[in-house]
Amino acid sequence: MSSQKQRKELQKNIWEIANRVRGAVDGWDFKQYVLGTLFYRFISENFSNYIEAGDESINYASLKDNVITDEIKVDAIKTKGYFIYPSQLFSNVAKKANNNESLNTDLATIFSAIESSANGYPSETDIKGLFDDFDTTSNRLGSTVNDKNRRLAAVIKGVEDLNFGEFEKNHIDLFGDAYEFLISKYAANAGKSGGEFFTPQAVSKLIAKLAMHGQTKINKIYDPAAGSGSLLLQAKKQFDDHIIEDGFYGQEINHTTYNLARMNMFLHNINYDKFNIALGDTLREPHYVDEKPFDAIVSNPPYSVKWIGNEDPTLINDERFAPAGVLAPKSKADFAFVLHTLSYLSSKGRAAIVCFPGIFYRGGAEQKIRKYLVDNNYVETVISLAPNLFYGTSIAVNILVLSKSKADNKIQFIDASGEDFYKKETNNNVLTEEHVSDIMSIFKKKDNRDHVAESIEYYEIVKNDYNLSVSAYVEAKDTKEVIDIDELNKEIKTIVGKIDKLRNEINKIIEVIES
Repeated sequence: MSSQKQRKELQKNIWEIANRVRGAVDGWDFKQYVLGTLFYRFISENFSNYIEAGDESINYASLKDNVITDEIKVDAIKTKGYFIYPSQLFSNVAKKANNNESLNTDLATIFSAIESSANGYPSETDIKGLFDDFDTTSNRLGSTVNDKNRRLAAVIKGVEDLNFGEFEKNHIDLFGDAYEFLISKYAANAGKSGGEFFTPQAVSKLIAKLAMHGQTKINKIYDPAAGSGSLLLQAKKQFDDHIIEDGFYGQEINHTTYNLARMNMFLHNINYDKFNIALGDTLREPHYVDEKPFDAIVSNPPYSVKWIGNEDPTLINDERFAPAGVLAPKSKADFAFVLHTLSYLSSKGRAAIVCFPGIFYRGGAEQKIRKYLVDNNYVETVISLAPNLFYGTSIAVNILVLSKSKADNKIQFIDASGEDFYKKETNNNVLTEEHVSDIMSIFKKKDNRDHVAESIEYYEIVKNDYNLSVSAYVEAKDTKEVIDIDELNKEIKTIVGKIDKLRNEINKIIEVIES
């Protein structure tokens, strides 16, 4: 099955599941049950494959729980990070789902057992709380046990019907596509209360390519505002596993998306010892201070959110912010994320950050931070993208590329907001593979191109008060029709002559009539 057919089949099945539980579970909350069930099915099948190890004579799902020895269990937890008994597998639960009067409590018990299987092992923090948002006893599923069970069974049977073979061999990003489809359907509610953010896969692909361009290997990759982990996973998808030597790191403040990010790692077959996702406020409580620097950083931090800023006088001495000599405004934390990212970046690495356009031209503290970045030659490229690429906002965002190893002191500006750089679809504009390739080609070559790209000398940036807006350096294409004045005057003269001739003829006719 082609990737396009797989994606359509996935969307069709998810929408059918949504229709079965419609009216009980809010659309945006509903995603937790779909994604959680996808994850449950995946780890069940992945764990079975591990135990069976390609031996066709073994069918783990058909075994009795009591034949599993402690030795097998301990070995599995040390390798996979968790343990699932045969009776707890998704396939066995799905078989009885429609007739199981205690389905909701059985699922809660199974999820708790899977999480607690890691207690006391190195994987404990990676597994703990993974199913917190899959609340099988929630009144959102219905007021009675029967209602809860009926809707849970509908989700489970719907996910069971997905027939894509082995998850890791799919042509599509199953989890990412499911998430993106649900966001497109419930964009009005997406993130309203939870602060959840999602980067479309094509934009994630561009960001990953920018951050890892020219590197044959990197120590590790990091996202300080990890969301559901889509940016980190695009890096894995775009590059061979061996290029990212020491794994994937991220921090996320929202508990729901923190859990989704960890699920996403497992779903993409990244073992617990190869990823480290932390829960917490990156700006106030940064993790991985001992793990830095990172050779590649990708990020789509929340746009212009409030933060404590200068209300905390100790922050001006923080090693992340002190070099700039000023803190980002309390009402706009954008540059706080940028400075945090820069401080975690290695001397050979690159960071690609999605940014709100206003930070590139506003005055005050933000101008002072731009001055620090430009004077120290950290800004490699600023790219403006087309509007309406992201769900829930029509903003035409920018991508800021930072580097500590630039070969010159020029800054490249790319205007990728024109019609040549996006495809218009019903609800959103999209980047295609061709658009991503075109932008990367311009980024690599650093050549000037009329109305698209300009590399500007340092002194020109200084002269322009450290304005880093793409529109300040790349002249917009004039789409107005070019008019030849001489030709126009000739046409006017001809028309006037015809009018005069007609008037004369009309006057003659009138004279005849009056006589």
